[in-house]
Amino acid sequence: MQITEKATQGLKREFNVVIAASIIEQRMTTRLSEVGLQVNLPGFRPGKAPMNLLRKRFGQSVMGEILDQTINESTQSVIAEKALKPAMQPKVELVKFAEGKDLEFDVKVEVLPEINAQDFSKVELEKWVAKVEDADFDKAIQELLANNRKTQIVQENRKAKKGDVVVIDYVGKLNGEVFDGGTGFDSYLELGSGQFIPGFEDQLIGVKAGDNAVLNINFPADYGTKNLAGQAAIFNVSVKELRTSESPALDDDFAKRLGEDSVEKVKARTREAMQSSYDRLIRLRLKRTLLDKLAELDTFAVPEGMVDAEFKAIWSQIEQAKTSGQLDPEDTNKTDEDLRKEYRAIAERRVRLGLLLSDIGQKNNIAVSPEELGKALAEQASRYPGQEQAVVNYYKNSPEALESLRAPVFEDKVVDFILGQAKISEKAVTIEELQKDPETPMALA
Repeated sequence: MQITEKATQGLKREFNVVIAASIIEQRMTTRLSEVGLQVNLPGFRPGKAPMNLLRKRFGQSVMGEILDQTINESTQSVIAEKALKPAMQPKVELVKFAEGKDLEFDVKVEVLPEINAQDFSKVELEKWVAKVEDADFDKAIQELLANNRKTQIVQENRKAKKGDVVVIDYVGKLNGEVFDGGTGFDSYLELGSGQFIPGFEDQLIGVKAGDNAVLNINFPADYGTKNLAGQAAIFNVSVKELRTSESPALDDDFAKRLGEDSVEKVKARTREAMQSSYDRLIRLRLKRTLLDKLAELDTFAVPEGMVDAEFKAIWSQIEQAKTSGQLDPEDTNKTDEDLRKEYRAIAERRVRLGLLLSDIGQKNNIAVSPEELGKALAEQASRYPGQEQAVVNYYKNSPEALESLRAPVFEDKVVDFILGQAKISEKAVTIEELQKDPETPMALA
């Protein structure tokens, strides 16, 4: 095998590879002999068919097999001989080949960048800390009681007022046609709760059980379903029952309904859940701040192919958001050119941070244990009640899916490793400040 380095540009490498015709012929003859032992040809016992007949009958298919095998093996030999660390699958381009002639092809590959070791003790971070305030805790308890209210049928023949619950059937129409999602039966609706679109609940104040009402509703211009946004609709509503709701008393009987022995345990569980929610936001903000710092530590080049692949995935989501009318409001007035520039920068950042975290993990022997992966799998399965085993089987039979569980666990372990060395100061804030801060990931704020 003859290897010639054709080009070196940044992280890109290109090689020309020539395989002697004699090697191709030797592999061809060997493989045809193996085929001859496996097939039955009229007039010949297995293994006794002449080579010229085997070549005539199977030569074309075997040659394709030999070329694929030779190119794959030779490409791996190039990578090993040149001590390359490919960022992605190498690209192979056939230059020339004819039977009896040398095989010549080019190998193009992008390699992983060299990443310098960092002294994380010099990284300074500010960790925001938020504790559960009594006022927020009291509000949460009241919401817990409200969410466990019971309703009772109103016996008197009176009109519905704000705070009442009406049990309704409804059918919505646009231009006289029933539309998807506009129909409901035996729906419990608290008037004034804001559960339904603006105007719906207001027009039901004053109805009685047994009434039929026609509601004229204008969907908001920014309504989530694109084909309904800004449209005028008519809803035919049948009021089946009028009910009042009453929050339960905060006592031990209520605690037992929630599976606890006492009110104090309900309060403790509620406070703990609230603090856990705060702590998750605190962790996310601290992680985001750390990643911003890491992105500035080393401006090593990133493989263009990896950025292209990441950008392609992001842009596919943008296109879907456009089609469904769910594009981020901040992006709606931007041109495609501006969006592509912005999201390509995001793709490059993601690739850079991914490579950096991977490098830190490898250099410091950080790995995801089977127990940690098993815990992540169990948590994922728990999201699908009744289908847990099917979910487990899916991940165990899909290496790519299993890797999607391993990656975030690995990332968090690397982040914890860095945080263990960084200089971290604390700042007390309210939960409102934490949620409003731009460094807190909005999807989880």
